[in-house]
Amino acid sequence: MVFSVFFSSVHFSLPSMLNFKNISLRRGVRVLFSDTSFTIHKGQKAGLTGANGVGKSSLFAMLLNQLHVDEGDFTMPPGLEIAHVAQETPAVDYSAIDYVIDGDKELRQLQQQLLAAEQQDDGIKLAELHSTLDHIGGYTANARASRLMNGLGFSAGQEQDPVKSFSGGWRMRLNLAQALMCRSDVLLLDEPTNHLDLDAVIWLQDWLCKYPGTLLLISHDRDFLDSITDHIIHIEQNKAEIYTGNYSAFEKMRAEKLALQQSAFIKQQREIEHIQSFITRFKAQATKARQAQSRVKALERMEVISQAHVDSPFHFSFPAPKKMPNPLLQLEEANIGYGDKVIINKASLTITPGDRIGLLGPNGAGKSSLIKVLAEDMQPLSGKIRTADALHIGYFAQHQLEQLRLDESPLWHLQQLDKQATEKDLRNFLGGFDFRGDKVVEIVRPFSGGEKARLVLAILVYQNPNLLLLDEPTNHLDLEMRHALSMALQEYQGAIVVVSHDRHLLRSVTDQLILVADGSAKPFDGDLDDYRQWMTEQKRALADSSDEAPVSDLGVSRKEQRKQDAEKRKRLKPLLNRLKKSEQAVEKYHAKQKELELQLAEPDIYNDDQKEALKKLLTNKVEVDKALEQAETEWMELEELLEHESAED
Repeated sequence: MVFSVFFSSVHFSLPSMLNFKNISLRRGVRVLFSDTSFTIHKGQKAGLTGANGVGKSSLFAMLLNQLHVDEGDFTMPPGLEIAHVAQETPAVDYSAIDYVIDGDKELRQLQQQLLAAEQQDDGIKLAELHSTLDHIGGYTANARASRLMNGLGFSAGQEQDPVKSFSGGWRMRLNLAQALMCRSDVLLLDEPTNHLDLDAVIWLQDWLCKYPGTLLLISHDRDFLDSITDHIIHIEQNKAEIYTGNYSAFEKMRAEKLALQQSAFIKQQREIEHIQSFITRFKAQATKARQAQSRVKALERMEVISQAHVDSPFHFSFPAPKKMPNPLLQLEEANIGYGDKVIINKASLTITPGDRIGLLGPNGAGKSSLIKVLAEDMQPLSGKIRTADALHIGYFAQHQLEQLRLDESPLWHLQQLDKQATEKDLRNFLGGFDFRGDKVVEIVRPFSGGEKARLVLAILVYQNPNLLLLDEPTNHLDLEMRHALSMALQEYQGAIVVVSHDRHLLRSVTDQLILVADGSAKPFDGDLDDYRQWMTEQKRALADSSDEAPVSDLGVSRKEQRKQDAEKRKRLKPLLNRLKKSEQAVEKYHAKQKELELQLAEPDIYNDDQKEALKKLLTNKVEVDKALEQAETEWMELEELLEHESAED
């Protein structure tokens, strides 16, 4: 029994948003889930999890009225504004920022009505429309869109570029910005981090934590889910169940359920042993103490993970490399870039057996270029790269998915690597990557992005490299496959260099971090929390430097501009202080709400002798929910007021 479902049914005083009652959903003859009931309340943030193909995206299609339930009832209040990320981006000529502003449909409608009223010279109508435009924050739309684009990695100079000039990945970022621009009641996000780098993922995470509406989020990034969600809807075995809490809380509850069926967790012990070894080795070293402490925190989380993955379809490991020369590779004073443009100056790096290196840095700083140079996929502009004779590189990058032979099968791809292997052995190997039965001999063309990524990883593992170079290896992979990859990488005996926006993977498999930024690649003394702080400071410094623009750009002297900025900060300081207090109140009530929901999820609270305690908890929940709603309303009003005051300058 999932007690959060029971809680939803008894807590009738809360305003229900999305009600699923005994619903069944099919695609063709295939049943995705049946006889499923749960309720999503206003302001809740729910993560949808489950293996690829279980029906997560189909559930979104149902909410968007693109699919209809086969049985049962789905209801929601009329007039809800539902925002989602478009899957296609038209190759249009108008600017990227205008495309993002299109996400605010009410604003665009008002602008059309204003144009019509101006043509009709209707003064009364114009006054009404301008009043409405001011009420919805229409005059700050450009500023809002600019902040969204900046957070997602666009530079100020790109705002006016035509949409058609952007590549596919950047167009998906534009679609995401457009969805966030919508002042929605419900926001549906399906794998929003797939095309983002780590900096943009952290920014989006912060934005979604403050989003006041109801959020349904499909993601395979566990850190992302943990930071944002307060409920998890897990779909498996044709059932969708709702759990109170974030993803780690869900794993714990599901693990307790599975513990009745499974008592041996060998994989878990291997993972704990690896992390414990790191802690033991480095906790006494000043340069590693902070990372060792982060492993302690990771260890606390991991103790409840493995049981929730005992039924994973993925079971593979890297064989021990045949040779492990030392060093494996040396990069000496290398300039890295394209043509005359140098991205990284005088990079030096020595990779030895057992090294586990994570590359950090903002988008465009050169992380992927550095990986390409290490893989000898491109040559440095100057400097030297020395490789051991027995070096055997396993290189994973997204473009390799395009190099698969689409008209051939997974079995065929492995047979090209090993002509002597038996079909039975190759089938057994592919089974560890969930290619089983007829899937082994089916052609690759119709495979999903996740299936193609798994096949590329299977090919890489089979080749038994002694140096792994991984550029965003988790894109398209579901949570179970990411967990299996993390486990396999922890046991891997060779060296690893990885770029990833999946923070859980970075924490689990890397021992040292290199920061690629400002034209250099240098060791980073800290962990991912320190990197987040570094990133915040960089953005603040960039904002401060933009204030020192030349006279020709601003029309005033730098001294006068600094004076104006100081006066503006002084004038806005009381408002900023109120906004800070408001944000703190939202965080306080949100934490209290989560605490009460976890208490209400405990089965013992519904015993007959706990009626008074239950009544008190429910009363407290109503009060906290009301206080949170008021705090969020005040926070939004202050945000709009700040935008309006700033726009007047």
